[in-house]
Amino acid sequence: MDINQVNKQNHLDDKEILVSEHKQEEKSGRQSAAIFNVVNSIVGSGIIGLPYSMKQAGFPLGILLFFWVSFVTDFSLVLLIKGGTLSGTDSYQSLVNKTFGFPGYCLLSVLQFLYPFIAMISYNIVTGDTLSKVFQRIPGIDPGNVFIGRHFIIVLSTVALTLPLSLYRDIAKLGKISFISTVLTTTIVCFTVVRVISLSPHIPKTEDAWVFAKPNAIQAIGVMSFAFICHHNCFLVYGSLEEPTLAKWSRIIHVSILISVFISIIFALCGYLTFTGFTQGDLFENYCRDDNLITFGRFCYGVTVILTYPIECFVTREVIANVFFGGNVSSVFHVIITVIIVTIATLVSLMIDCLGIVLELNGVICAAPLIFIIPSACYLKLSEEPRTLSDKVMSCIMLPIGALVMVIGFVLAVNNPQDCTHGREMFYCFPDNVSLTNISVSHFQLTTQLSILNISIFQ
Repeated sequence: MDINQVNKQNHLDDKEILVSEHKQEEKSGRQSAAIFNVVNSIVGSGIIGLPYSMKQAGFPLGILLFFWVSFVTDFSLVLLIKGGTLSGTDSYQSLVNKTFGFPGYCLLSVLQFLYPFIAMISYNIVTGDTLSKVFQRIPGIDPGNVFIGRHFIIVLSTVALTLPLSLYRDIAKLGKISFISTVLTTTIVCFTVVRVISLSPHIPKTEDAWVFAKPNAIQAIGVMSFAFICHHNCFLVYGSLEEPTLAKWSRIIHVSILISVFISIIFALCGYLTFTGFTQGDLFENYCRDDNLITFGRFCYGVTVILTYPIECFVTREVIANVFFGGNVSSVFHVIITVIIVTIATLVSLMIDCLGIVLELNGVICAAPLIFIIPSACYLKLSEEPRTLSDKVMSCIMLPIGALVMVIGFVLAVNNPQDCTHGREMFYCFPDNVSLTNISVSHFQLTTQLSILNISIFQ
């Protein structure tokens, strides 16, 4: 072999190495994008209600339920892909269709459409609530100005941001956006840590603050389920992987759930420990408007929710495409469907301003069956493994629990709706006009503490 042939062979080898390295980097990038998409889907608007779920369940039981729901979420996300592998299907709808036929397909389609659609509504509510309070803090701005009202902000953010982002056709392209959203959420968690240290000692603790369990624990599971569910888009994320395998998916889910649990539990604990029995469905409603740090936190959270919105829109659009168009739509219909979905979600969110009831109902009606019931039922019917297999045992436990959460949670949410103090300052934000009932801190002590608080913290 002469020198020219050797040089040519070396050049080809170097080229193959570079191509191989490029492909490896692309695969790694796809996996990272998948992790951030899953994390972003979990720590969307649902995380804002986790402190409220601690209030509903009782603080100690709430912590136990939180870790249980996170474990079940991890388990069922892997179980779904196992079911898809067993049935040879590549979507949640086709999996249920092959397992339970057309009736099951119709039921899942309704649930899989309703959950992300209601989530889109909740994202708009959060955007309007948080950003309106941010803009009211701008010097010289009249708080009553229509251009900083929640309705105008919802419409503006929809037209300028969420609608254009929702028009993407490849969910993998949202990976970088999801990374930004995750970073912003982590920043918000840091703010709640700061405030639990500086603000918590000055807010009275309610008498039932440390009760182990409360009657509304089922509703708490609904709120937690709403926060953790991402099953409706797991096949989309799985399909975005380069050479998707069950082992690769399991690793991605384990990492994603760990990150989500770390962010969520800190937020839930700090939020509840700050306000205990006064905790609302939207935690930011608990903070005073003149708190500059929380004002920036509201801005970060508003941006986070706007960046999470397109992922939910992806799913609603895919359900419609699968049910009515066989899974394939032209570019024109893609735009038309997206605009219709976003428009309806926007109109509904303009008429509702209480986040807690939205989280509860979406959690028990849609999230519970999508997390607990359907993945377990599909796997139990498809798998031919012995009933003593751990996956089957866990599925047999999850299925009836999911049914109980769905039925009882719905009844409780309708019969015992939470009090919503949307747009109103909490009593502890007005130290000169405080009314206390059934709490263990004297009026004089609270007034003195809050007067100092307004001077030392909020400025």
